[in-house]
Amino acid sequence: MSGQEDFLQAFRGSFTSALRWHHLDALWDVVRADAGAGWYLYAVGESPPDRQSDGARVLRFIDEIDKLLRAEHAEDYCGIVYADDLAQPSLIKIYDPNNLGVSCGYSDNPPLPGWVMSKRPPVDLPAAMVPNNRRRWWQTLFGQ
Repeated sequence: MSGQEDFLQAFRGSFTSALRWHHLDALWDVVRADAGAGWYLYAVGESPPDRQSDGARVLRFIDEIDKLLRAEHAEDYCGIVYADDLAQPSLIKIYDPNNLGVSCGYSDNPPLPGWVMSKRPPVDLPAAMVPNNRRRWWQTLFGQ
């Protein structure tokens, strides 16, 4: 499996929400303890990073994104940060409070997160996330 396919399979996998603010605090504690373990920090819409961030950059990102989420998501719950495993995360999706759309539940075209923290090299998500109906149309058009 290519690096892109590996990342996309993980990205489309199962995730658990940090539903309450104390769940997010616990997730950040786990990531802080693991800050130097090779996290890629990706702002979706920018070019994906080609190298892992150092521990200081990961810690600064966590502090700043936490401030942003709490300031702009004025709810008594979090619910906009998802991890593949809250106890041992390797992929975290952080949704932009100002661009939520349908971030949970079912949607044919769910919004992309605003930021991704990953231990796998990320790929350009806007380019890679072609809607399935368009992909099927393209495949049918040329018999692929």
